[in-house]
Amino acid sequence: MGPAFLSLIRPGALLRRYRASLRAKLVSIVIAPLLVALVALLLLMALWGDRVFQALLTYKVNSDLLVAHEYFEHMVGGVEDRVLQEARSHALVNGLGRGGAMPGILAEARRAHGLDFLQLLDPQGRLLAATPASAAGTEYAAWRVVASAAAGRADAATDAWSAAQLAAVSGDLARRAQVALRPTANAAPTDRTLETRGMVVHAAAPVFDEAGALVAILHGGTLLNNNLGFIDTINALVYQPESLPRGSQGTATLFLDDTRIATNVRLFHGERALGTRVSREVRDKVLLRGEKWLDLAFVVNDWYMSAYEPIADSRGRRIGMLYVGYLARPISQAKDLALGVLVGLFLLLAVAGALFSLLWARRVFTPMTRMVGTMRALKAGNAEARVGPVGSEDELGQLAGQFDQLLSDLQQRNAELRDWADSLDRKVAERTRELEDANAVLRATRQQLITSEKLAVAGQLTAGVAHEINNPIAVIQGNLDVAREILGPAAEPVRHELRLIDEQVRRIYLLTNRLLQFIRPEEFAGNMERLDVGEVAAGCLDLVRHLIKGPEIRIGQDWQATRRVRISRGELQQVVVNLLTNAIHAMPEGGTLTLATRDWEEHGVTLHVRDTGRGIREEDLPNLFNPFFTTKKQMGTGLGLSISYALVERYGGRITVESKLGQGAEFIVWLRESGAPA
Repeated sequence: MGPAFLSLIRPGALLRRYRASLRAKLVSIVIAPLLVALVALLLLMALWGDRVFQALLTYKVNSDLLVAHEYFEHMVGGVEDRVLQEARSHALVNGLGRGGAMPGILAEARRAHGLDFLQLLDPQGRLLAATPASAAGTEYAAWRVVASAAAGRADAATDAWSAAQLAAVSGDLARRAQVALRPTANAAPTDRTLETRGMVVHAAAPVFDEAGALVAILHGGTLLNNNLGFIDTINALVYQPESLPRGSQGTATLFLDDTRIATNVRLFHGERALGTRVSREVRDKVLLRGEKWLDLAFVVNDWYMSAYEPIADSRGRRIGMLYVGYLARPISQAKDLALGVLVGLFLLLAVAGALFSLLWARRVFTPMTRMVGTMRALKAGNAEARVGPVGSEDELGQLAGQFDQLLSDLQQRNAELRDWADSLDRKVAERTRELEDANAVLRATRQQLITSEKLAVAGQLTAGVAHEINNPIAVIQGNLDVAREILGPAAEPVRHELRLIDEQVRRIYLLTNRLLQFIRPEEFAGNMERLDVGEVAAGCLDLVRHLIKGPEIRIGQDWQATRRVRISRGELQQVVVNLLTNAIHAMPEGGTLTLATRDWEEHGVTLHVRDTGRGIREEDLPNLFNPFFTTKKQMGTGLGLSISYALVERYGGRITVESKLGQGAEFIVWLRESGAPA
């Protein structure tokens, strides 16, 4: 590579070429929006598509859970229907009088209805007969379904039975219920190694004689532990063939507490994951808080889009969970593939569009290139240089033709200008004499304007001096009071001198107030600068320290504003000192004075001055900022708040007040960041 080429690929050289090339800028104007729009569209599609995709997955798994829930409820209702059907059968009613025949009748009914046990109880819940044979001492009357049957109505429920309750019904039932617990990552810690309880769906129905009297209760049910046919039926109903993308698979599980007692989820070697446990996060949400889980979850050995819901027993306690879900990886891969294809198509379109724009721009900018060459020739001294025919009839072609015409016209005008130059010299001499006469009048007028401006400046200076004297006078008076208080009896020798100082301070105060009555505050406004309102307000506290001398007044500060505002520092100090003085006077018995700043959305800053004093009467609030209105009859003139409001309003702001009598008051100064009227 040669040095010339290397210089072209340097960032600085490329930037200089870009700045000097209108073609590059116009091409950028065409291509940049295309690229920005494509990138923005891709990002929006990715974000929106991911959200919609996740919502669809959640909707599907929730729909799957509804199907599984309906089947589970159908199964519970089916057990109730079969028990009720048998309770109403003539064979059972006729067999009540023949005690020896009852075990055979129950055994035949249990086989016919596909139940794991069937028991005949007396109206008090005591065992009369059972298949398989069971212990007579079990308290069956404690079950809700038996109590409902004793009251004359059939009922069904799902309950968790202990190993002893299962063994009382059948030793085989207790053995079938056992599930060995397997170590499971992310599950809640436990010392148990074997689940001996059983989840039983059982129902009870009243048995009436021919006279309609309750003579017995029929109680039967089915054990769900290791009931693989039941869980496979749910899975087949929910996830029918072709309902999921290729490579994904649906699963269903029944949990007793957090342990899988019936599932078609497989371990790595193909064995069903019985005895594995759900993660603590899912267990806490579903079993402890009673909420549904509709989200991704790590199930045994992979991520599944999962749905869990709690299963409650006859007493309303959550004893387990029903789960359905499908493998998420194949679906995510299909989504990623579709997004990748879409991104590739967008990139291909962007590159093709950029190349087309560059080739088209080359043809479009030919007239412009020739015009640049012509201008360089003119600069070199060739007055006869022209663009000539460009073979284009568009705007640039017309511009090239007009450019040649302009050059010819300029050449002709130059000759005319030389002729006009001589006549112009004569006219200039004539105009010069006229201007000399006009200048005399102008000088007199300007002198008058200067005199008026000086008078205005003098008026502004007088107003400014009168306005600014009040603050030091207040400081002098305050410190004089402090000195008199500190000296006490020791001040008696200079009592007359101190009184003279008081009178002179009062005289100065009255003089400045008279000036302010005739001069508007805006006529002597200070210079605007960008200020930190909290810093200025904190500094003003030092100016009023002398007023906090008798009662205990606590000062609170909370500066949270991050913006600065354009305003005169002196005028802002005047507003703050006025508000602080009013707040201190409102708390003669002491209290809390709080200053705070906050950002005012995108407009500027708010300054809050809050006291815990006597508050302001509701009828006084509308007049608070009116001139000469005051609630301090012996102390105030009624101008402080009105002047403060006028100062803030001139910078586009305002002052508001919130107060209730006896609960203090809060003044809020709204200052715009620009410092200009709204």
